[in-house]
Amino acid sequence: MIDLTHAMVLAAGLGTRMRPLTDDLPKPMLPLAGRSLLDHALDRLAAAGVTQAVVNAHWHADRIAEAMALREHPCVALQREAELLETGGGVTRALPLLGDTPFAVVNGDAFWLDGPTPALKRLAAAFDPAQMDALLLMVRTTQVEGTVGMGDFLLDPLGRMRRPKEREIAPYLYAGVQILSPALFEGAPAGAFSLNRLYDRAIEAGRLFGLVHDGVWFHLSTPEDLRYAEETLRAGLVRALF
Repeated sequence: MIDLTHAMVLAAGLGTRMRPLTDDLPKPMLPLAGRSLLDHALDRLAAAGVTQAVVNAHWHADRIAEAMALREHPCVALQREAELLETGGGVTRALPLLGDTPFAVVNGDAFWLDGPTPALKRLAAAFDPAQMDALLLMVRTTQVEGTVGMGDFLLDPLGRMRRPKEREIAPYLYAGVQILSPALFEGAPAGAFSLNRLYDRAIEAGRLFGLVHDGVWFHLSTPEDLRYAEETLRAGLVRALF
């Protein structure tokens, strides 16, 4: 169990599959249920006890800067990226602002409804720095509306994760919410790279773990996905806990 005080929200992507909605707006600034996706993520982090957050920005970065200037909690540091650093490069650059203990990283387009215990608090309670370099929130592919492909990971009974083998179907998708240890970034490359590169190294060391989400998660890749989520929430087909 850890005390979660620092976090990063990844908000620098181009959101190409969400066009034309993202032609003039960063994907995390798209509205859902009355608030932007980015504000939803930061609200959840604040509720989980996070006081310091980093938000990176690239595509229409000024729009994100304007929105972050209006927030009081958590305290947000904006990381402008003149060139996209991808997920791994973005977090690596932000490490000096994320402290020396495990921290949360949330995708700027991640939207979920909590189960009986908030997902971020479940992750913090389950994170064991002695065994883990990363703990990812996972969702069952059978519960996801839309195309999920071959899935992302498989979990053993202890929660250790591995990639699917060739032609193997994985039953879990990464939900865009995780807790990472600074140790995961030891020897990380400079510049742009994907966090998947560090995940694979952690898998080899037996230090990549997953926790299955016990609430609702929305796949938000296209405008149709966003419309479906809005209609589902408005119709009360799921209970919105926010």
